[in-house]
Amino acid sequence: MYDLLKKFYEVFGTCEQETEARKYFAPGRVNLIGEHTDYNGGHVFPCALTIGTFAVARKRRDTALRFYSMNFEQFGVIESSVEDLVFREEDEWTNYPKGVIWAMKKNGYEIDSGMDILYYGTIPNGSGLSSSASIEVLTGFVLKDLFHVEISMTELALLGQFAENNFNGVNCGIMDQFAIAMGKKDRAIFLNTADLSYEYAPVNLGHQKIVIMNTNKKRGLSDSKYNERRKECEEALSELKAVLDINTLGELSKEEFEQYKDAIQSEVRKKRARHAVYENQRTIEAVEALKSNNLILFGKLMTESHLSLKEDYEVTGIELDTLVEEALKQKGVLGARMTGAGFGGCAVSIVDDNEVERFVKQVGEAYKKRIGYDADFYVVEIGDGPCILEEV
Repeated sequence: MYDLLKKFYEVFGTCEQETEARKYFAPGRVNLIGEHTDYNGGHVFPCALTIGTFAVARKRRDTALRFYSMNFEQFGVIESSVEDLVFREEDEWTNYPKGVIWAMKKNGYEIDSGMDILYYGTIPNGSGLSSSASIEVLTGFVLKDLFHVEISMTELALLGQFAENNFNGVNCGIMDQFAIAMGKKDRAIFLNTADLSYEYAPVNLGHQKIVIMNTNKKRGLSDSKYNERRKECEEALSELKAVLDINTLGELSKEEFEQYKDAIQSEVRKKRARHAVYENQRTIEAVEALKSNNLILFGKLMTESHLSLKEDYEVTGIELDTLVEEALKQKGVLGARMTGAGFGGCAVSIVDDNEVERFVKQVGEAYKKRIGYDADFYVVEIGDGPCILEEV
């Protein structure tokens, strides 16, 4: 690990400011099952990871904001001000932390001075493991500490989502920010996105490991068809409302959907809605399977999830499909599926720990042969949410 405090002072200097520099961490997340359900009022089942984003920050005496990322050193220090918080393309990645500061101020929290902040992420950029949400929640957590903001972690997650929706223009659901803000070691979060009720479910995988497979195909949510899929679901819901008293697709059982699906006028929208309904039910079944220690069923539901995302929601693509298809051919694999928004990013698999090395080798070779470049693999652990670090 880099000496982040030393780097902070190299970048920003040691001149006296309002507070001493402090060190922070917020995790990334992986969603085990429940994809594209969060903005459809359904259930999700994410967990925080031990990889994530570190920050060193101090409060300033003036209103200047100075941002620096060790992952994007080519951009140097990007400057802004708490009095001038607007989205600018040229401000690159700093639009994420700027958006959170903007959201805090817009929601009545007093952020009356600037800060110097350095970030260092161990989440591969564009991987679909929520590097942007990690930065958002981390920034909110830093503001909560430095400015003594009275705000709950749930509210912090909602502010992160508000910033991404309204400042950065990405119509994301609540899952990513919530999973990061509320993460707990060795637990996944069974979250009902319709009302934010949740429970922690122990993830007892026994001799199995969570292996994340990164396509290394970069994708940006705002550049993808994410917003288009959300619009299609909203239109399908509107059509269903003509015959049903519902507020979200997540309220429907599979049987109800099949009974009333012909109210949806377009076959494409029908497929999108079918995924949202069936995926929600799969997620509920998967959590029950995990509670009953039925890992075989849990893995089967993961694989069914991928098939639905491929055929009904059409958000996978050749890279993700190749990783999942090759993963499922390997010995000791219980299940595999894309995770995140899709269109690149990562897939997640559950693999017998005795087979992990062989799994990585064989899936990696098959992927490179078909796609032409390497995939990356991470054996991950489930970690806690944001924290202040004594040592970096």
